[in-house]
Amino acid sequence: MAKRRPTFKIYSYGEYSKWDRESRDIPKILDFTTEIKAEIGTEFGYVLHIKNGKGEKVDFQIDHPPFTDDEGNLRPPFTGEQFIRTNDYEFYLGDCIWEPLEDKLGKWELTTWYNGKVVAHKIFTLI
Repeated sequence: MAKRRPTFKIYSYGEYSKWDRESRDIPKILDFTTEIKAEIGTEFGYVLHIKNGKGEKVDFQIDHPPFTDDEGNLRPPFTGEQFIRTNDYEFYLGDCIWEPLEDKLGKWELTTWYNGKVVAHKIFTLI
């Protein structure tokens, strides 16, 4: 019997309620948008619904406007991987705006890959 291939669908995107990174709960969508009114603490991103992917993994990257870390070094894009724990899985990819606000404004590009192929991609503009 052939193994079913996972399916990927962006379920929601935009501005979300505050996300508790320790919780398994996905934040609640507040506004479907790609234009985010930037304020400290604003949470934005997308929820990817993954079916039939248990045991697989996705890779992700968040490209952001140029800003520096505490030592003055330019921060590279945020990258990582997420293991898919169930056959009906929701994966939240996003970020929360922090101080200073000024260097976070502009284009944020969020991408998720499965086996090297883009399965989700959104560009958010923080204004």
